Amino acid sequence: MGHLKHRDLNAGRERLRDQVSNALRAALISGELRPGAVYSAPVLAEDFGISATPVREAMLDLAREGLVEPVRNRGFRVTEVNERDLDQYTEIRALIEIPTVGQVARTAAREELEALRPVAEEIVRAARDHDLIGYLEADRRFHLSLLALSGNDRLVETVGDLRKRSRLYGLTALDERGELLPSAEEHLELLDLMLAGDAKKAERCMARHLGHIRSLWAGSGSSSPAGTTGTTGTKGAGRRSGKRSS
Repeated sequence: MGHLKHRDLNAGRERLRDQVSNALRAALISGELRPGAVYSAPVLAEDFGISATPVREAMLDLAREGLVEPVRNRGFRVTEVNERDLDQYTEIRALIEIPTVGQVARTAAREELEALRPVAEEIVRAARDHDLIGYLEADRRFHLSLLALSGNDRLVETVGDLRKRSRLYGLTALDERGELLPSAEEHLELLDLMLAGDAKKAERCMARHLGHIRSLWAGSGSSSPAGTTGTTGTKGAGRRSGKRSS
């Protein structure tokens, strides 16, 4: 006990289960929940100051997203993403998103694209403010909303799933090195190219953006640290949770 800063998980309309899920996602993003480590729902519940049931339910939600996996009689292990996984996720995203960006640039109405500008600006603002959860949430909304303009719901679901599975480990370190802002600003560049109707340049920008993201993953040290297989609580899972994570 005593690992978490006090946070009122019962405030607002959001279900307790969802609040815990968001706090745990924040800890995954910051690296406070370590890849390969096993975490017990009752121990995490003590950190949150609540019963184990909503924590267990939240962990099951994360398991369905591929972020953790159940370990019988022990708890949940944070899934590890290796370099090969990240390369494959990026390759699939490129095959889907690059041509879709070109298609949307040619077919979307100007007002539909302009509606995404506040979200693109929110991404840049979050990067400048070091709001990691806000950054990823706005980034998710921008990309999935952009893809939704293609009219293909299954495509959006597929990319959404890939994004969850290829989350950034140790995002805090990237933020501290100032490496998030250039990636954030690419969203505005992409949007301007699409508004100009330049599908080819928009596709090239999207390809560069995905390559930039992959290089950030490599720089974050996505391989899991050795010796992180103990069962434990989490230190500060509620910190920097900011806005809700998807």
